[in-house]
Amino acid sequence: MAVARSRALRRNAGLAAVAILLLGWTLLPIYHMLMMAISSSDEVFQPHLFPAHPTAENFWTVLTEGDSFVEYFWRQLFNSIYIAGVTTLLVLAIGTLASYTVARLRPRWGNGLSNAALATYVIPTSFLAIPLYQVMGTYSLLDSPWSLILSMTAFASPYAMWVFTQYAKSGIPRELDESARVDGASNWQIYFRIYLPLMRPVLVAVGIYALLTAWNEYLLAFLLLNSEQNMTLPVALGSFLNTDQVPWNLLMATSLFYAVPPAVMYYVFRRNVATGLTAGGVKA
Repeated sequence: MAVARSRALRRNAGLAAVAILLLGWTLLPIYHMLMMAISSSDEVFQPHLFPAHPTAENFWTVLTEGDSFVEYFWRQLFNSIYIAGVTTLLVLAIGTLASYTVARLRPRWGNGLSNAALATYVIPTSFLAIPLYQVMGTYSLLDSPWSLILSMTAFASPYAMWVFTQYAKSGIPRELDESARVDGASNWQIYFRIYLPLMRPVLVAVGIYALLTAWNEYLLAFLLLNSEQNMTLPVALGSFLNTDQVPWNLLMATSLFYAVPPAVMYYVFRRNVATGLTAGGVKA
């Protein structure tokens, strides 16, 4: 008994040590960002664990747009929020409607369509960047938020459709639909009053996936949005590196502002995210 307990304690101590090392490795870049953000220009590259004269001036400069590098900070932050929010809504609408058709109406081509949706991810985004640029130019959408919204919706919708379909097949009984139809409900009434409410956990998970995908997109945003007023924050952060004297402290302060919203949202809905990530793994 004592030997088994000793082995369990050693095993737990080893796991705790590994967990602490991984946590430290994960938090080290964030700590480094924070230290640079609260450092003055003279202290940025001085070796220290904590700056001798910490300051919040960099954060204030970002908030007040007091430097040419952050001249359009609030506009670019709004662009990122707007593009990510509209993309999320479109992905959820397209994904739920397509999955309802496949999982509940069950057309003959439904299963093939659901599985073929994932095949779109075989082609890397970089391969489609130039064709997307040409398409958006043809329809005069270049340097418009809708060029990125439509592009990101096209990339995120197949995964959303597949996850919703698998969840609906395994987690929502078809007897509910049949009972509703006996009571005279139409397909639209079943969709809004039964299907969507029961899809809530996976809706949150896929919604956060779509939101973060659009929020963090750089390549297409760099290609499709040219002006400083219309670009998103990731592209604006990249523009800091276009000079010989990079204001690293200002860059880190802006990066922290950029990183906070998705981190908070993920923390708030973390339980729903875990449920949604496992929902699509069961194939009916």
